[in-house]
Amino acid sequence: MPMQAQEIEDLIRESFPDAKITITDLAGDGNHYSAEVIDASFEGLNRVQQHRAVTKALKGKMDGSHGELHALALTTKAP
Repeated sequence: MPMQAQEIEDLIRESFPDAKITITDLAGDGNHYSAEVIDASFEGLNRVQQHRAVTKALKGKMDGSHGELHALALTTKAP
């Protein structure tokens, strides 16, 4: 079952409560999203580290072919 944008934001928000988070359904199908996450905790981290932190916040929802979230294009940065 596809995830809703609000579910994705809620999962990310648990790990990044003060972040500015923007979720966009790219194809209108509930399977292909983009997420922009801007958070002070990303300061000093490279992009791979930032993306890993967001992926970890999704608690396995993107895990392989069995994940509920099919595709998520991530943009992360510090404010």
